[in-house]
Amino acid sequence: MQAGSNHVDIPKLTLVATIKGAGAPGSISAGARPTRLVPGQWWQASSVLPVVDQQPGWVLVRLAQRPNGSAAWIPAKDVSLAADPYYIVINLGDRRLHLYKNGKEVANFPAGIGVPSAPTPIGQFFVALFARAPSPAYGAFVIVTSAHSNVISDWQESGDAITAIHGPLGSDAAIGTTGAAVSNGCIRLHEADLTKLRPVPAGTPIEIVE
Repeated sequence: MQAGSNHVDIPKLTLVATIKGAGAPGSISAGARPTRLVPGQWWQASSVLPVVDQQPGWVLVRLAQRPNGSAAWIPAKDVSLAADPYYIVINLGDRRLHLYKNGKEVANFPAGIGVPSAPTPIGQFFVALFARAPSPAYGAFVIVTSAHSNVISDWQESGDAITAIHGPLGSDAAIGTTGAAVSNGCIRLHEADLTKLRPVPAGTPIEIVE
């Protein structure tokens, strides 16, 4: 199935891998010598990662850490697998977030996106975790994604600049019904729209397109 004019292929289900224990050895190819540790937790939440390929005894997973687009092969014995019916497409051209379930669009919302000097990164990412909102202006929760800013390396001395999906932060009027460029790369939604994303589990793919 395809989404809009961007011809995004929307799967009915995505296989996701939850890393067991403290982590799993990651390799550049199936069966190769490990070159990194894929952590069992990230920002105090379990690592649930989309599977993008498989070979006997191995799975290739997207990673939440920099650089954007990172992936690693890990032993299948070190993960538990599940099917995820959700998929998110963020279209920066029409400034909307599209939510799919079982391959069918179930909702779409106007979105606040990054300004030209701090654009929302483009690519294939995923929902890393749900975090507590630091203030009511962020909405009921914050969805932390695996996307990282390409122009900001350290946001407010956090040590990173992670793209998140959250409430409007006072931008309701600007977002309106058509969306707007109002953020430093994060996706801002009207609070009522944000709450409709709560059923989406960690590991759900997010594709950001122009």
